[in-house]
Amino acid sequence: MIQPSDIEKLTRFRKGLSGEEEIRSIYSLFAEKEDSNELKYYLLNEWETFLKNNEGEHVDFSYLLDRIHHRIHLIETRKNQTLTRKIYRWYSLAAAILLVPLLIAGGLWFTSNSSLETVVETEKPVAAIIHAPLGSRLSFSLPDGTQGWLNSGSSLEYKLPFHNNRQVAIKGEAWFDVTHDDMNPFEITAGKTKVNVLGTQFNLNAYPEEGYVEVVLDEGRVEFTVPGISSPVQMQPNERLIYNNDSICIVKTEPSKYSSWIEGKLVFRGDPMPEVARRIARWYNVEVVLVDKDLRTDVMRGTFEDDSLEDVLRYMSMTSPIRYRIIDRKVLNDETFQEKKVMLYRKNM
Repeated sequence: MIQPSDIEKLTRFRKGLSGEEEIRSIYSLFAEKEDSNELKYYLLNEWETFLKNNEGEHVDFSYLLDRIHHRIHLIETRKNQTLTRKIYRWYSLAAAILLVPLLIAGGLWFTSNSSLETVVETEKPVAAIIHAPLGSRLSFSLPDGTQGWLNSGSSLEYKLPFHNNRQVAIKGEAWFDVTHDDMNPFEITAGKTKVNVLGTQFNLNAYPEEGYVEVVLDEGRVEFTVPGISSPVQMQPNERLIYNNDSICIVKTEPSKYSSWIEGKLVFRGDPMPEVARRIARWYNVEVVLVDKDLRTDVMRGTFEDDSLEDVLRYMSMTSPIRYRIIDRKVLNDETFQEKKVMLYRKNM
């Protein structure tokens, strides 16, 4: 049960009167009373009261939310324990409910007298990494409102605070819907290349082991930069850029083909077999081997949704001069697992 002393602490915290020791006790309160309906009702009532008193007022919360994300990740980095994870979840909710009214009412948005602001400004940037395991797809949301997806075996790294320094590094494949911000362009680093964005939707493929970078622009505008090129290459919607062997090629294309993976669809539109093999390997977390080199000149068309690996291979064998063999995962002598393998052969006609 929430005690009167707890409510008094929360009230002081909302008014900006809490010291460091009292703030730590509030963090503990959120962790210890995670399942307390009484605490939830108190927070909701505080929020409803704030909304009634500030109805019709428009405030830009992006600056504050960026600071909240920064503080949360600092806590998570310093204490990788169950208690910290509980504080993280509660602090996310409570910060939106308690800190927003505090900062608005107290006029502490950009003043140098804010003790919270002073603490945040002196802290070092914190690295955050989002990773999609092999055979999976993962949606993400960045502190500035940018939305996106990571494909199998991909990772995205950025630093907090993020709002005024929108720089991320990508390994693998990702789809982005970037929040527009003229003052703070969105920059993506992929190997030695960079993609500068103002606000747009596009797909970026940059698996290090494949040795090329591919950008497919759905809408908006992006600039592609690479060492050795004097000026950035500007892309228009419905264009596909491929950077390989220090050269850039841009062609017209159908963007939906390259972003269909976020909807759980595996789409091929006349793609060469080596690319088909790579995408099947990532999609199903298997190794695909083109045993007969003649297969490299073949192409593949088809759309698969929620199909098993066996169903895809069966379709390929029905529509192309291909036969296949599946080698199941097995335990090796060193007690590690050998990856499931698919062997593709050309049929004898």
